[in-house]
Amino acid sequence: MIRLQPATEADHPEVVALTHLAFRGTGPRASWNVESIIAGDRINLALLREDLAAKPGAHLLTWRDDDGELQGHVWLEPAEAGAWYLGLLTVRPDRQDQKLGRTLLAAAEDFARAHGAARMRMTVINLRDTLIAWYQRRGYRATGEIRPFPYGDDRFGRPRRDDLAFVVLERAL
Repeated sequence: MIRLQPATEADHPEVVALTHLAFRGTGPRASWNVESIIAGDRINLALLREDLAAKPGAHLLTWRDDDGELQGHVWLEPAEAGAWYLGLLTVRPDRQDQKLGRTLLAAAEDFARAHGAARMRMTVINLRDTLIAWYQRRGYRATGEIRPFPYGDDRFGRPRRDDLAFVVLERAL
């Protein structure tokens, strides 16, 4: 099992860099789940700090190996009535073939459960069929809820398509 630690201010640049590499990276180091349908940065330091300040109940958790190298991170946030929101689940692209994503997901679910969560919820861009299927293999199901994509808000990148939306996935813990 892995040990998750709360991210510190000193961790933030590494979190931003790994997020960008995993979600928007290109070339031989690119992730299998890169968001090619969106251009630009996935997150930046200012946005990360803004989100953390706006959501004091949220947990940005990091996972480091024994040598202190960042392996992954995840955002967890109490939402409504026993449900927690999971976001930014990220592992090093060069280690994704070692089942680190599912290991980090399980640790995140354990953390949320230990803090009172009964369900985990997330949003995934509707066109990311491979990623949605990955979560479904781990017990997540589409709720039927669709949320609009924030067109015009380039803080998360610039969409290359006009048919994006978020599907809501949920799993009982």
